[in-house]
Amino acid sequence: MTRLTAFAMLLLPAADTFAGDPQASVLRGHERWVTCVAFSPDGSRVASGSEDDTVRVWDAATGKELLKLEAKGKGATCVAFSPDGKRVVTGTWDKLVKVWDAATGEELLVLKGHKENVTSVCFSPNGKRIASGSGDDTLRVWDARTGKELLKLEANNEYDFTAVAFGRDGALLVAGDGESGLTVWNAKTGEELLTFVGHRMTVTSVCFSPDGKHIVSGSRDKTVKVWDTKTGKELLSLDGHTEDVTSVVLSADGKRIVSGSEDKTVRVWDAVSGKRLLTLRGPKGIRSVALTTAGNRITGACGNDVLVWDITK
Repeated sequence: MTRLTAFAMLLLPAADTFAGDPQASVLRGHERWVTCVAFSPDGSRVASGSEDDTVRVWDAATGKELLKLEAKGKGATCVAFSPDGKRVVTGTWDKLVKVWDAATGEELLVLKGHKENVTSVCFSPNGKRIASGSGDDTLRVWDARTGKELLKLEANNEYDFTAVAFGRDGALLVAGDGESGLTVWNAKTGEELLTFVGHRMTVTSVCFSPDGKHIVSGSRDKTVKVWDTKTGKELLSLDGHTEDVTSVVLSADGKRIVSGSEDKTVRVWDAVSGKRLLTLRGPKGIRSVALTTAGNRITGACGNDVLVWDITK
């Protein structure tokens, strides 16, 4: 089959959107479901991983495919750029974490140790460490230059780690699990610091606020929750999605939350009041979302395609 890359306008239904909502541009080329998306720090590129065993890097403005990385791991499950935008880290169903040169596509590192599928990956804020969660009930921290395993944390239940994120200065790690739990650890010593209780189903996505004071989580229970990092208190529960929430991200100024869901919508919320500000709709369930640092574009994984909305127009 010929692989095609196109940049086209997708006309989205007007239902459940506000007047003047942007249309989505479509990045086409993947041959199976797109599972994960990420923006480069400067917002100029989008990385997407797919069940077709490829990770692709696109020009966010033109939709041109810049790189195609052969993940060769039974499908890519997660992707993230390094803070300087020079590297991409990916996880696969084949238990591997890989680090790539984001400009050339060269495979730089293969991190081996997980016994089951890798579910989530991220760089520390200084780019020196990588954290990965897995279906093997472990959370691992690696040296991002050498690939050495620095830390291995094990779940205190029988459920997978499903989502992981570093805090603002890299001192903390938060992870969600398949049971419904959220746990915060010291990212250097592995000491468990706090457990959050409130979700009723699997936690699918987590992130810290830019100031480190709050944690945002999404869950299969259809809710997005905001928590106090120090006390574990639930501050907000954002309701409105009608299917699993698959992905959440906070804006760089901490004022907006973006969530994606299997209900085919991407929603933008006020992070303080919980008010829904914008609803964007795709033709299929949204498996992953990302927001540029500048806050001007949102991308979502939708079926075999990557959607990009310019929300400044």
